[in-house]
Amino acid sequence: MNEGKGTGPQWWSRPGPDAASPRTAAAPEPAPPPRPAPGGTADGAAGPASEPSASPPASAAGDRATVRLAALAPPPATAAPEEGAPADGAPQDGGAPQDGAASPAEPVHGTSAEDDTVPGVTVPPAGAPAPPAHPRDPYGTPPYGRPGPWAPAPPVQHPAGAGAPPAYPYAPHPAGPPSPQPATPPEGLRLPAYPQPQPQGTWSRYDPWGAPPPAPAPEERGRRRGRLLVGALLIALVAGGLGGTVGASLRDGGAVTIPQAPVESGHRAPDSVAGIAAATLPGVVYIHVRGGGEEGTGTGFVLDGSGRIITNNHVVEPAADGGTISVTFNDGDVRKAEIVGRDSGYDLAVIEVDGKSGPKPLVLGNSDSVRVGDPVVAIGAPYDLEGTVTSGIISAKDRPITAGGETDGSDVSYVNALQTDAPINPGNSGGPLVDSRGRVIGINTAIRSADSGTDPFGGSQGGSIGLGFAIPVNQAKRVAEELIATGRATHPVIGVTVDMAYDGLGAKVSEKDGSGRTVSPGGPGDEAGIEPGDVITEVDGDRVRNGEELIVKIRSRRPGDRMELTVERDGKERTITLTLGSATDD
Repeated sequence: MNEGKGTGPQWWSRPGPDAASPRTAAAPEPAPPPRPAPGGTADGAAGPASEPSASPPASAAGDRATVRLAALAPPPATAAPEEGAPADGAPQDGGAPQDGAASPAEPVHGTSAEDDTVPGVTVPPAGAPAPPAHPRDPYGTPPYGRPGPWAPAPPVQHPAGAGAPPAYPYAPHPAGPPSPQPATPPEGLRLPAYPQPQPQGTWSRYDPWGAPPPAPAPEERGRRRGRLLVGALLIALVAGGLGGTVGASLRDGGAVTIPQAPVESGHRAPDSVAGIAAATLPGVVYIHVRGGGEEGTGTGFVLDGSGRIITNNHVVEPAADGGTISVTFNDGDVRKAEIVGRDSGYDLAVIEVDGKSGPKPLVLGNSDSVRVGDPVVAIGAPYDLEGTVTSGIISAKDRPITAGGETDGSDVSYVNALQTDAPINPGNSGGPLVDSRGRVIGINTAIRSADSGTDPFGGSQGGSIGLGFAIPVNQAKRVAEELIATGRATHPVIGVTVDMAYDGLGAKVSEKDGSGRTVSPGGPGDEAGIEPGDVITEVDGDRVRNGEELIVKIRSRRPGDRMELTVERDGKERTITLTLGSATDD
C-alpha cells in the first residue's frame, strides 16, 4: 500500500528528542510554532497568564520524551515572543514539551540561550506560517493505528480519473532521508469508519478500511420489484392461455374434436367403380345351399323380372338331390329357390324364386367385344362376405380351363374363359363380372390359388393370387336359354374320342376305345374324313397343344357352327372343314 508514497518522517512513527537516537540525528524535525509565553518557568510549568497544561508531567532524565506538535493554526500576530526567548514547548533538560508553557529560553543539551535553534528542531521565523506536521500524501492513504486526540486523521482521497490529487492546505516537509514504513496495526484493533468520497473516474482503489458500499436506493429496489411482477404476470398469462385451450378441448366429457371434411354428395360418375357398384348391387344375390351332408355359399344375379337367377353348377350341386337353397337379395329379403336346370359341362345352373316383387335384372353385354386391358368389376360374397366389390382388368381371353371331375371325371367342365386380375375368392362363384358400363360380360367361375395345384376349383379354400376366370356371357346366355326352355343344355361335338394320355403336340384321335370305334359313324368327324390315329394340330388357324384345348375350343361354339381343322397323318398335314353336331348331358 506504500508504493509511490513520500518517504519523509510521519508523526505516528517519529522518535522523541533523544540526542543519542540515530533517527533524531538523521531526520531533524521542525519545532512547533512559538507562542507568547511571558512569565514562564524554567521547568515548563505554565505561569498565571498561560493556559492549563493538557500534557502529563515530564519524565525523568534519560527516558524517551514525546515530541508534541503544536496546534496547526498560526499564532496571533500580537503574541510574538521576545527576542532571544526559546520557542514555546521546546524540550528542556530532556523533559517533554509543555503544551502552552511560556518560560524563558534555556540551553538544550549544552546549547546556549543565544542559539536560534535546538538540535533536531527547526524553528520558523517569527510571524511565518506553521509548516505541515507531515509531508503531503498524494494518494491520501489513511495512517495505520489509532490517531491521537490532537490530530484527526485526514480523509481518504481517491484519484479522480487521470487528474491530479487534491491539493493539501499545507506545505510539505523538507526532503529528507526515507523513514521506516509504518507498522501494521495491532491484531484485533478495529478502526473507526470514515466517510469515503465517491469515485469520479471510471475506476477506484479498493479500501480495506473504508465503509461498506451503500445499499441500493429505494427507487432501484422498486424497479427490481416491478420487473419481477411483470415477469410473473407474463408467465401467468401464458399458463392461463394453455390451460384454457386444453380445457376447451376437453370440456365435452374429455372428447377431442379433430377437423375433418364435411359430408359430400353421394353422387359418383356412372363409369367409376362406385357408380358401377351402385348400379349393379341391387341385381346381385347371395346363395346358401344345404344337402347331401354338404353346404356352401355362392353368388348369382337376376336374369329377368320373373325371378330367374343364373349361377354356377358347382354352387347348387349339393341341393340337386333333395337339398335346400335360400337366396338373399341385396335389400336383405331372403327367399327359397328351386333348380330350373343345370349343366356340369359348362358349370352353369338356373334357379328361380317365388313371391319376390320387382327383382332388378342386370343388363347382359357381349363378350366378343371385350379386349384385353378393359376395366372390369367383380361382385360377390367371398367367404360369405356379402356385397364385396373388387376391380381389375381383363388379363387374357380364350383361356382354356378345366374344372371339376373330383368324383368320376364325368362332371369335368371345359371353359374357354376370360382371365381377370380382379380379386376373386371362394364365394364369388356365380357372381357377375361387369364392364365399365355395368353390363355383364362374364360369370366368375374359377381361380388359380397358390395351394390349389392345377385344379382351379380343387376343393381348396386358397385365396386369390390375381388369376381369376369367368365364363364368357355369350356362352352363358345360350346355355341359360336352353336350361330355362328344356332344363338341359346341348353341347357342340365333332363325333370323335380324344386320347387324353397323348403327350405329343396336338390332340390325337384315339385308335380304339372300349367299343373298338373312336370315330362315331355318320358323325361330323366321320363325314369330314377323320380316322383313328390322326393328330389335330389347329382349329380355325389357332394352334392346339393337347386334347383339353381341343374340347374347350369346340365347346365355345354352338351346335351347327362350321369349323376348320388342320389334321396330320403319316407326317403330312391336310385341312378339313366340318359342321358341329350336338349332344346333351346324360
